[in-house]
Amino acid sequence: MSDSGAPLPAELASTPLLEGLLALLQVQGVMLSVKDGESGRYLWANEAWCRLLGTEPARLVGATDLELLPLGDATAVRSGDQRVLGSGGVAVGEQRLERQGQRQDLRTLRCLLPASKGESAESVGAGRAPSTRVLSLWWDDSTSRRQAAQLQQALGQIERQHAAAEQLRRQHAEGLDRPSELFRREHFEEHLRREVALSLREQREFALVLLAVDRSDGLRERHGEAGLKRVAETVGQLMRSNTRAMDVLAQLGDDRFAILLSGVGLATAHNRMEQLRRACTGHLVVLGGQAFHFEMSVGVASFPHTAETLEELSQAAIRALQDARRRGGNRVALATIRFAGVPAQA
Repeated sequence: MSDSGAPLPAELASTPLLEGLLALLQVQGVMLSVKDGESGRYLWANEAWCRLLGTEPARLVGATDLELLPLGDATAVRSGDQRVLGSGGVAVGEQRLERQGQRQDLRTLRCLLPASKGESAESVGAGRAPSTRVLSLWWDDSTSRRQAAQLQQALGQIERQHAAAEQLRRQHAEGLDRPSELFRREHFEEHLRREVALSLREQREFALVLLAVDRSDGLRERHGEAGLKRVAETVGQLMRSNTRAMDVLAQLGDDRFAILLSGVGLATAHNRMEQLRRACTGHLVVLGGQAFHFEMSVGVASFPHTAETLEELSQAAIRALQDARRRGGNRVALATIRFAGVPAQA
């Protein structure tokens, strides 16, 4: 039988039915082992389980999990064996192991093996109980769990997109529709100049937000210009769904964006941009059958609390964005509030 590991003990290989069942399980990738219940030492394991433990079948026989696994993993495996020994029947469970830096989620099925007739008679004659053996079956559930998580994430994303579409529909019905394309730099700067004049005239604040895609060169290298363009389109969609119709949105470059939050102070702007950053981080971009994530760095400045001129406001937002990227990216950084007679610094 291929992939059989060490030879089965005679009492375990007594029937063709057992051999056939083991062959079927191994074809399905099931990992198998038999241990002595009292000592926890391995009596046999198939090749798949040996590969997971990183050992040879011959070296595994007679060893315990404590000799083959890290302490935490070995303790958890032994605890599962103890449960089936205590129940005297069948135990179903889950196990998570860290092997070579990779997390593996396993489903487990354990049962007690009855003693063979010869062993039972020998034990009775010697005045002791027959030894108890634990048969364990293991399935690697990591792939299916990742797929389930991705499916759940995709469904959540679809729900958010439906909600965003509904929000845009309501805005349009209320006469609050915004341009279908993000503004370019020159139009955005014109809106900024108007907002500064309005702020000075009516004594109200607003916020300037600068956003940058983290590690955009790496995204371009892995997914090409089409991948970076798809990220930019996604950022635009998420900016629309996480801002109001009265806010002004702009794309300043392939991986740079800006938002003017009218009538909003620094604290409120931070909360809203943190929500946008989380939406970006959790979004799954699909291109050519591949799915990938991206992250954003965000710098937030407000007028007049962090600057008293448009030039100072732009520089404060730039410094805040640089601070976010300098600290590793995927974060929102705020410009420093300006005090009278003290220049603002990020």
